[in-house]
Formats: sequence, structure tokens, C-alpha cells
Amino acid sequence: MADRRGQLASRVRDTLAEALGATRTRLSAAHAELTAGRERLARVQRAAAAVPQRVGAQRDRRIAEIDARYSARIAELARRAADAARQEAPGCAGTDWAGWAPTPARRAEPPGALRVGTVAIDGVDPVPALVPLLDAGHVHLSGNDRAGCDAVVAALLLRAVGRADPGAVRLIGYDPDQLGGGLAGFAPLGTAGLLTFVGPGGLGPLLDDLVEQIRRINETVLAGEYASLRELAAATGRRPEPWRVAVLLGGEELNRHERGQLDRVVRAGAACGVHLVVHGAPLPEDPTVTRVVAEASGARIGGSAGLPVRLDPPPPATLVTETCRDVAARVNAGPPPTPFTDLLPPPELMWREDSADGLTAPIGEGPHGRPVRVTLGDYPPHALIGGPSGTGKTNLIFAWIGALAARYSPAELEFYLLDFKEGVSFARFAQGRRDPSWLPHMRLVGINVNTDREFGLALLRFLAEELRRRADAAKKHEVTKLAELRAVDPTGHWPRIVAVVDEFQMLLAGRDVVAREAADLLEDLARRGRSQGIHLVLASQDVRGIEALWGRPALVAQFTLRIALPKALRILAERNDAAQSLPRWHAVVNAESGMVEGNEVARIPSASDWETWSGLQHRLWRMRAPDAAPARLFDGDAIPRLGDAPDFRALAAPPDGSAPRNPVALLGEIIDVQSRSAALRLPRAPGRNLAVLGTRVDEACAVLDAAARSLARQHPPGTARFSIACLDADADPVARALYDDLADDAAWYDEETVGELMAETADGLSGGPGSPHYLLLFAVDAAAGALAVRAGRRTGLEQLRRIMHDGPERRTHVLAWWRGVARMRADLGGPAARTDQIGAWVALDAHGGELGSSLYPGTGGPDWYPRPWRGLFFDRAVHRTGQVIIPYGPSR
Repeated sequence: MADRRGQLASRVRDTLAEALGATRTRLSAAHAELTAGRERLARVQRAAAAVPQRVGAQRDRRIAEIDARYSARIAELARRAADAARQEAPGCAGTDWAGWAPTPARRAEPPGALRVGTVAIDGVDPVPALVPLLDAGHVHLSGNDRAGCDAVVAALLLRAVGRADPGAVRLIGYDPDQLGGGLAGFAPLGTAGLLTFVGPGGLGPLLDDLVEQIRRINETVLAGEYASLRELAAATGRRPEPWRVAVLLGGEELNRHERGQLDRVVRAGAACGVHLVVHGAPLPEDPTVTRVVAEASGARIGGSAGLPVRLDPPPPATLVTETCRDVAARVNAGPPPTPFTDLLPPPELMWREDSADGLTAPIGEGPHGRPVRVTLGDYPPHALIGGPSGTGKTNLIFAWIGALAARYSPAELEFYLLDFKEGVSFARFAQGRRDPSWLPHMRLVGINVNTDREFGLALLRFLAEELRRRADAAKKHEVTKLAELRAVDPTGHWPRIVAVVDEFQMLLAGRDVVAREAADLLEDLARRGRSQGIHLVLASQDVRGIEALWGRPALVAQFTLRIALPKALRILAERNDAAQSLPRWHAVVNAESGMVEGNEVARIPSASDWETWSGLQHRLWRMRAPDAAPARLFDGDAIPRLGDAPDFRALAAPPDGSAPRNPVALLGEIIDVQSRSAALRLPRAPGRNLAVLGTRVDEACAVLDAAARSLARQHPPGTARFSIACLDADADPVARALYDDLADDAAWYDEETVGELMAETADGLSGGPGSPHYLLLFAVDAAAGALAVRAGRRTGLEQLRRIMHDGPERRTHVLAWWRGVARMRADLGGPAARTDQIGAWVALDAHGGELGSSLYPGTGGPDWYPRPWRGLFFDRAVHRTGQVIIPYGPSR
């Protein structure tokens, strides 16, 4: 039993020892785990303590990056806003007052918004705060800062006036509290009608007038084609109506009618250029209304919760006054002309019109911006233009010619232009030294012809001949009008002709044969020209020019188209005084013979300066046909040159080397349309001699020099003799030059040897006809003493008479200059002597009465009034009346 208990106790002790050992092992492991856990806890605590610092650094870095991007974005947006503001409010619309000056927008360019202050943005420059007004809407001001509201009103009005063309903004002020004092700085505009004030109680009529203006513009200007004046201006390049800005500053409570009218202006005014700037009266809610609230604590645009802005100070009073005075002065001086390009079609449409039924082109802009078109055709056929000097008559002619020339090709339209006043403004239509271009439609340009009325008569004769040619063609084809002729004869050349005669009264001045024939031709052309496409445009700056027609009612009646420039008299009907109140650059266009009901007022563009015109002319010149010839330019102040004369260049010796049968002596240029030379034919026939009569040495020498040189051009060398006798020292240079140039074919004689020439030549006439012999006698009357000496049975004068009588049939011709008609008669045998041997003569400063019936058919002599460098040429064998010629200038 004891052993068993001992064994049991031993096992218990062993078991307990094992349990104790195991427990100690587990305890040791637990202590190790506890230590490891504490270490992990310490590490976690240390790591956790480092997280906020790292996260904070990352947060701060991210915040700095966001802040930098935000600042850059704000700066970029501010820059874009500033750029947009400059684009939306360019020039004076957005400039601060320190450097402010008016900068009118280009035509049809939107005026843009107007600056009233700035928007402050941290870190960047302030951005302009803009308010839309012109063509955009209305502005309503409120708040307790009256000075701020007044500054906004002044800024808006001054910027609007400076941004528009002078006169394009009209202000209406309603200021019953201060009686206009709030707009006192703008008072100078009133002198030009650009500012009107409405007194207390006048608000109702003011609103009624604004509503009426809106109705009129919608009905007659926009006319359903455009939604607004801004759209019309963008489409056409023209703005026919001014902006009307009504400034309503305070006042009494509006009645029901006034409220209704105000609402109508708000709804429909902006599209018609009618705008409101209101302070002290409510405006209805509308998208076109911009609200500005000016409080002592600050200002906002868009209402009390809108964009905060810092209002600009009011513009300096002197700046307002000076600007308004300048604008008023410009308006009082008259509106500027519209651009010449407004009259022209697009380049791709030039020369596309057909003139068969007439010529139609705009001449200017009407009151509503629409072109005023002028027609020349069957009705009206002809035009009469009148206006005092300086009112733009020449400019009007340029504008009309340009508008027609751009639409009709030279095959459809030809111009003949004659200017009787002094000046060369029309010379640009012809080819010149400075500019080789010319207007392809122009066939004739006559300038400085105030003393050459014969040239105007020559033009009328040319047109009369062209009328006859067209009438004959019409009869041949059994038609009556140009349109019908062109239809049945499409290959013929039948353009419409427009003949413009400026200062035409010069042509009709006096009671001589020129005036009588010119009036008859004008009447015939005016009456019959319409059916054959020949149209007359007569212009005058002097009322006498119109009065010259008044004695011929049948002639005046044909000019149903009347164009009256400012202050023109007697162009329109007797009771039509519309031209008396016209501003500069305007004209009354009337196609009803001047009756009041036919009036149209046109604003004429500036077309006469060189740069404006040359652009169009060069374009049309480049479009001309390859074989197009320049217009003939006749300058009454220019002296023609023999070498430039077409008839002289056409002269040539016979190809077989023989002498010509009927040589021609060219004496000068005929005053006519074709630039022909006055030609004296010298066949073997009695009287084929020439006498040059007058005391003008240069002109007489020029006539003989041209005659000799043209004769020499027709004779091969050695086939003709030229005997040159110079008996006046003043003629020696020309005679010597001629002698030198004729070389071996010429012989020289002076006062001592001229008698030998007469004797030798007279003796040579006894045989048959020899080689051609031309006696060129310069101042032959100076040798009267030497020729009076008897040589054999006859004196030198008797021999001269025999040469002149018998010589032409033997190819011997005398071309002599006498310094007076009486001296010539004395050399030919006395006052009663016959002058049959003088078959042709050129009178220089010899009056018509001196020539008498022996040299000129009829009684009393020709109707000839001498003038410098002109001569009257008469050939018994050819002429019924004399021809006025211009001697050719010196050959050297």
C-alpha cells in the first residue's frame, strides 16, 4: 500500500514537474511575445508619429501647386478678358481719360461696348468693365451715389460720340431736375443739331417721337430685309441712320401712356439704333437692358448682385467740351463724302451690264442708305448738271463716269468729254506721261478749250455725223431704236455714246456763227439722239449757262434729267428750291424735268482725286482689248508737233522714185475730233499758192516750216527744189534750220539775192513743166524795195506776180508770208488788184474784216477773231468757210 502511494506520489510529482516546466516554457514564450509586441508597438507609434508631418508636407506642396495653377489661370483669364475688352471696346471706347481721343470706327464696323470702370482682380492689372449701348441695348442706373451715376452717364456719352463718325450720334436730354445742367458739357453739340433738350413735361412727346422713329426705320429702312441697322450695315457697308440716345435723368412718375411707350422703346429700340440711358425712372426687365448700381459702398454691373466694379472718374470737363466743339465743327462743315468704291460693282461683275436698253448706274447714296440710280436711255435721254464753283460738279462727273465705266464695257459705252474751263483734271482719262493708262471707254478728251469754241462745234458735228450713220443703218434694217438695231445687227459696233460738255455755255456764248450752229446741232442731237443711243450731259457752274438754253424751249425740254448741286439756280423747276439747303457733297437728282415730286437727294462720293480714280482706271485699263487705242487728247494750251501728226507720218515718197502728182503741204492741226492736219494740195492748177498773213513771226514761220517739211517728205532726194528767202531777221533761226535740214535740195536767198530768185524763176516758166519748185518766202513784203527795182523789162514784184499766176501749172508754187493784208495787196498790184493767184491763205492776227470779199466769199469777210497760236485756213478749191488751225510747234 505504501509503495503504491509512493509510486502515486512520485508520478504526481513528475507530472507537476512537467507541468511546471511546461508552464515556465510558456511563460518564457509569452514574455518573448510581449517584448516583441512592445517593440512592434513602439515601431508603429514611431511610424504613426511621422505620418502627419509627411502628409502635411505633401498637402502643403499640393496646395502650393494648386495655388500656382490657379494664379496662372486667373492671370491668363485676366489677360484674355483684357484682350477681349480691347477688341470689344477699341480705341476711345476703352481708353482711360489720360490718353483719350476720338477714334471713329470704320464704316459698317460695330461700335462695340463702352467702358465705365474697372474690375479689380488680385495679383493682376484691373480689367476694363464694359457696358453695351450702341446697336446693343439700354443702360439703367440706380443707387445712392449720384456722382457715380453722373460719371457713368458722361463716360457713356463721350465715348459713344468719340467712337462714331461726327454726326452719327444724336443725343436727346431730358433733365427736369437740373434743367439740362447734367449734360452741360455736351452743349456745343447743340450748334450742329446733335443735342436737343426736352423740358419738364416733355417726356411724353419725346417717347412718342422715339416710337415714331422706330416705326419709320422698320418700315422704310429695314423694310423686312434686315433685322436691325447693325445687320444692314454689315451687309451693305452703309449705315443710313444715326444712333439716337435719349438720356432720361429723373422726373415725375410716368403715366400709363408714357409707360407703354417706354416699354416699346426698350423692346424695339436697339435694333433701330434708338437707345436709352436712364437714371431715376424704372425700366422693364428685358435682355437689352444693362443695370448699373452705384452705391456709396461700391458699384455693380448687372444689378445689386452683379459684378463689382470700380467706376472711372468722370471725363475732364475740358475734354468733353473740346471734343463736342470739334464734332460740331465737323458736322457744320458738312458730312464727308462716301467712299467712291460704294458706287462700283465687285471686280468679278465689272463689264457685265448690257446697254441695249439704256445706261443705269448709282450716282450716290440716298437718305436711307440705298443707292440713288441714274438712267440715260429713251427716258430720260439727256442730263443737265448745275452748281456754283466749289460745289463738286467735277467730282460728280467723275463719280458718274466711274460708275458707268465699271458696269459697261467699251463695246457697250463710249465717252466724249469736253471741258471749257481751264484745268487738266480730265486729262487723266487719256494716256499721259506720268501715267500710261487711260480709260478704255474714252474716245475724246478736250481740255483748256475755253478759247477754242470751234472744238466744241467739231464735236457736235462729229456726233451729228454719227447720228446720221446710225439712222441710215436703222432705216436699212427697218428699225427705229438702238436696241432694235443691235438685235438685228449683232456684229455691228453700236455702243451708247455719252458726250459730256462741262461749262457748255461757253459754246453758246455770243451771236456768231459758231454759237448759232452749235445751238442748232445741240437741238437736233437732243431731239433725235435718244433713239440712236447718243446722250448729252451738259454741265455749268454759272447760271448764265442755263439761261443760254432758255430761249430754246424745245432744246431744254429734252433734258428731263436734272442734277442740282448745292445753291444751284435754274436747274430745277421754278418753284423747286431743294438745292438751296443742300449740304456739301450732296445733289438733288430729278428725272422729272425738275418738278418737286421727282426730287431725290444723293450723297456723292469723293471720286476726283488722283489716288481714288487711278485704282479703278488701272483695273479697267488692264481689262481692255489688245487692240484698244487710247483716247484722243486735245489740250487747248498745248502746241502740237508736226512729227506726232498722223497725217505727217503717213506721208511718203512714191515707191518708183518719181515726184508726187498732187503733193500736200501740211499747215497745222485742224481743231476737230479726228486730229487731222490742215492740208493744202498743190496740183498743177491755177492759184495753187499759199499766203500766210499776219505779224506773228513764230506762228508764220511755223506754218511755212511745216509746209516745207511735209512737202520734202513726199519727194525723193534730188527731185524737187526748195528756194528759201528769209527777209526778216526774226525769222532767220527757223528758216536756217529748215535750209540745213533740206540739205542739197534747198537754196538760200536774202534781201540782196531775192531779186535773182524772182528773175531766174520767172524766166524758167517759159518752157514746159519741170521738176517741182517751191518758193518759201519769209516776210516777202520786206523785200518790196529790192523787188521794185526793174530787172530787164519787169520789176521783181512783177516777176513774183507772174510766178504766182503761171507757176502752179508748171509745178512752181509760192508759199509766202506777208506781214499784213494791205502789204500783200500792194505787192500784188494795189488795193484793186485781183487775188485769184492766192488759192489758199492762213490768217493769223489779221481780222476778218481785213480779208474782204476778194479773199473770202460773201461780203464783209469771215467771222474770225484772232487769238494766240491760232490761224484761219481757207482754200478756195475746197472750203466754203474757213478752218481754224493750230500751227505746228518748232521742229527743233
